[in-house]
Amino acid sequence: MTFSQIFVLLVLIVPLTLVFLNKLREDVAALVMAAALGVAQYFGAAVLGPANTPEAADKALTGFGTPEVIALLSLFIITACLDKYGVTRWLARKILSVGGQSERRLVGLFSSAAALLSVFMNTLAAGALLLPSALDASRRTGIKPSKLLIPIAYGTMLGGAATYLTTANIIVSGLLRLANPPQKALTILDFIPTGGFVAVVGLIFLTYVGRRFLPDREPPMVKVDPSSEELTGAFHLVERLWEAEVTPDSALIDQYLYQTKIGESLGVAVLGIRRGEHVFLANDISNKIQAGDTLLIIGREERALQLRQTGLNVYPAKQPISSLLHNTAFVEVVVPLRSAMEGKTLRELDFRSRHGFIVIALWREQRSYRTDVAALKLRAGDTLLLMGSPEELPNLQRQHDFVIIESASNEDELDVPRVMLTLAISVGALIALFAGMPVEIAMLSAAVLILLTGLMKPDEMYQSIKWRAIFLIAGTISISYAMVQTNLAALFGGAIVKWVSPFGAMGLIAGAYLLSAALTQIMGGQISPLVVAPITISAAIQLGVNPQAVALVTALAGSISFLTPLSHPVNIIMIAPANYAFDDFIKSGWMLTIVCFVALMIATLLFWKL
Repeated sequence: MTFSQIFVLLVLIVPLTLVFLNKLREDVAALVMAAALGVAQYFGAAVLGPANTPEAADKALTGFGTPEVIALLSLFIITACLDKYGVTRWLARKILSVGGQSERRLVGLFSSAAALLSVFMNTLAAGALLLPSALDASRRTGIKPSKLLIPIAYGTMLGGAATYLTTANIIVSGLLRLANPPQKALTILDFIPTGGFVAVVGLIFLTYVGRRFLPDREPPMVKVDPSSEELTGAFHLVERLWEAEVTPDSALIDQYLYQTKIGESLGVAVLGIRRGEHVFLANDISNKIQAGDTLLIIGREERALQLRQTGLNVYPAKQPISSLLHNTAFVEVVVPLRSAMEGKTLRELDFRSRHGFIVIALWREQRSYRTDVAALKLRAGDTLLLMGSPEELPNLQRQHDFVIIESASNEDELDVPRVMLTLAISVGALIALFAGMPVEIAMLSAAVLILLTGLMKPDEMYQSIKWRAIFLIAGTISISYAMVQTNLAALFGGAIVKWVSPFGAMGLIAGAYLLSAALTQIMGGQISPLVVAPITISAAIQLGVNPQAVALVTALAGSISFLTPLSHPVNIIMIAPANYAFDDFIKSGWMLTIVCFVALMIATLLFWKL
């Protein structure tokens, strides 16, 4: 191997190792790769072009201007618009009305709805949107969440296999143009037959056979309307809720709540001030404490009783939170894998000031934490119960560091006129795709029409884009480009050819799937195909096998391998609400993985004539 090839390999392996060890976020790792390659090329290395050609360093930024990234930016805008006007929530509620009390029917409906949503929107978003409805269905029917949430996760992944509009599918298609020699990119019509066949087979198996392998776990809490007494009871807040009446001689009189430092000094959560029939939330800085006010506090008894030293009469709350606090939003959120919140405390994150919500409890490993919550270092899978003003919900929903699974305002009505206009624009874009228009032009045109018609404001457009995903993709494309330019892809491709050549085209197809699927369990289905695709495409060219077919299989492998929760972020957000263990995904997913692999091999023979 040459120096350039070794350098590119290190630039790939080191950041990905740090990602696997949870020391580096994947989007940051991708940017590190792009920057390292650009700097190396500028100083004379032959990683993005010939040696001593510093002008080739800008190839490190290739990913930021590719048609595929433009298509994804536009897709984020379109799907956010559909969600804004209630399409996804309407669909979720319809599932509850059709599913009834049948476990098999609900498994089939939720997994199919997840697959359908994933055809048109981000996979993680589709799973997050259906999660609250599945939890409500669990409460109403008595079917445990563990029977419904894995089907949703697997359904979103199967749906991702059936569409060109999945992140990995779009990017792998673009990598065909970077091959040596360049190859024709895939289109939407290439994915629908093969991916659709696999998705249908997978959904049928999951509904009628796979559901028998689903775990039977007691949920960590009862999931219901987040503003109800049952929800606060599920976090065991009842025995930790206190009222502290301000006496005329209290030292706290004429102070704002933030000036008292009660929460920081005692490790309790101060929800607000009750004055007569009105409650001022803790975030309201316009009201000073007055004699006769009552502070609403959550924390351990010995901590709350210390407030007597400041002139407060402290006693257990006489009413539940839902009765004490009116016009208040209660929101449950889950911290996903590799979130920027991992390893940090709420105090370090300045959570209340940034998001306008108070964290009043944390659920971790079947235990509710209600005291010193702000001092706990957050972990992936932690469930937080937030409280705040309903007016702040839109801002909370636009963040990217946690996933909302329940909120008091998630039952908005369907805005039929705007939904119809959005759907008309989206269908028009799909028709243009089928007619042969490049995907980036069709999607961009649809996004522009959404802006011109006023369906979304420019600020909403920017907030709808998942910039973390964009940076991940753009940075990873640079390493794929370098693997081709340094012939590293050809080198590994040649090795694969030697292994699979006795088995012919189908041997290469199987090898491409197994390599991509194996890496997916470690680095996730959004990254592994981007690393594997240059190698398998090069192997296909060397072996004389249709490179489009091999690229498609490589991309789909990231969606239809279900062996670990690490294979996709949508699996992670399902763990805490259903109380899943790591091996639950292995037990429920190994047979589905085999079924989908066989279906993929059959579909490749049927539709690609190999």
